[in-house]
Amino acid sequence: MAEIRSGMSSGTENESGGWEAVIGLEVHVELKTGRKIFCPCRVSFGDEPNTDVCPICLGMPGALPRLSDEAVSLAVRAGFVLGCTINRTSWFDRKNYYYPDLPKGYQITQLERPVCVGGAVPITTSRGPGSVPLVRIHIEEDAGKLIHRGDETLVDYNRAGVPLIEIVSEPAMRTPEEAKSYLNSLRRILTYAGVSDCRMNEGSLRCDVNVSVRRAGCREYGVKCEIKNVNSVNYVGRALEEEIRRQTELLERGEEVRPETRRFNEDTGKTEKMRDKEANVDYRYFTEPNLPALTLTDEWMKAVKDAMPPLPDEAAADLVSRFGVKPENAALLTSSVYVTEKFREAMEACGSPDERAACENLFVGEVLEKMEPASDEPREYISPGALAGVCSLYAAGKLVSGNAKKLLHLLAAEGARTAEEAKRRAEDENLIKITDRASLILFAENAIRSCPGAAEDYRRGKTAALRQILGQIMRDTSGRADPVLASEILREKLENENKP
Repeated sequence: MAEIRSGMSSGTENESGGWEAVIGLEVHVELKTGRKIFCPCRVSFGDEPNTDVCPICLGMPGALPRLSDEAVSLAVRAGFVLGCTINRTSWFDRKNYYYPDLPKGYQITQLERPVCVGGAVPITTSRGPGSVPLVRIHIEEDAGKLIHRGDETLVDYNRAGVPLIEIVSEPAMRTPEEAKSYLNSLRRILTYAGVSDCRMNEGSLRCDVNVSVRRAGCREYGVKCEIKNVNSVNYVGRALEEEIRRQTELLERGEEVRPETRRFNEDTGKTEKMRDKEANVDYRYFTEPNLPALTLTDEWMKAVKDAMPPLPDEAAADLVSRFGVKPENAALLTSSVYVTEKFREAMEACGSPDERAACENLFVGEVLEKMEPASDEPREYISPGALAGVCSLYAAGKLVSGNAKKLLHLLAAEGARTAEEAKRRAEDENLIKITDRASLILFAENAIRSCPGAAEDYRRGKTAALRQILGQIMRDTSGRADPVLASEILREKLENENKP
């Protein structure tokens, strides 16, 4: 039996008394191609229903499939980044079943000889780092989409024929926490590698959850149920918690768990039966007669590998060693290649360690969420030159933190490109920090008069009251006062004013 490879415990007992969950995930990932896998129809989320279709993806008589090279390249890239063995020869099979959103009455997939086998996905949980081994990655086509509206059901075939890979894990996970970490790690790796945008809200990553329960320490698996098409990491965790509870309660009562395909009801938080679980024999698989075997040459494999970006962990390690970025920030800054490149450009535009420290903090705290790196056309929120200008002013002590953020967003809105523009805008907006002692003394005296209660509290030993008076100075100066120097002046005034 495959287990999670690490120093982690291989199993976690259910708190209700000696039960253990066995979890495996089947993740369907939409490949980031411009066209469908067997026809030239485009792939575009949100188009009008049934507009991205043709005789091939609609399964019209006499229409023959032609395999997309781009889809195969991305599937093999996924295999490389997850450490799989790539089968140089593989082939496609027909999975026969009838469902309204499957226009041909069968799905073209890979059963007997998938393109990738083995590999693993790294995870980190409260028990430490580890990895979940994979069984296989195979290529297949997506089905259409059913739209339920009142008493009627409509079918949109735009998604029919969209290229997918299915990533099948070993049943090596034991807790919902491990399953959620697995999904988050998989999304990060595949997004960074350009395999998929992995947007669960748009269906480009969907997860089928397989789970059974057995006595802790037992080597035999329990009866497995499958929860279909769970569309968020949070829902995967909730669905697992509920299904583990349901199966445990059945077993505690001496009842049987039946092999079922279930769904997770997001409103009730319960899993619900859809149908009895099918077996492979029900699908009457046979080799797809209209597609030749897929043979990958050494030259082709090398071209795919040479086109790959570094893995996100490799890029994160580079940011740490090159720029001294904190490891926790490096993980955020390698959520996509686009984010990493823009951050690296900004850091290279900064001259000193202090400027780079400011750049790291501002990029993670203010810029990152504005970039929309997961969109089809990610945008530059602020130019590296303008951001470097803000960091230079802040590192030189000319901006307080709040005004550095304000200046950053002003420059972003105006499309500023250079450090000179940052300096000029800071002066025009009167954002430069006040460090003149004589000026700050006047502001301090006025703040003490404006906050007599806080001043008296401070004199009586309540040192926290100083913050209220300092806040008045910051308001009077529109946040421009040097807070360290202003605090020093306030203490001198309050502690010495009554001395002879």
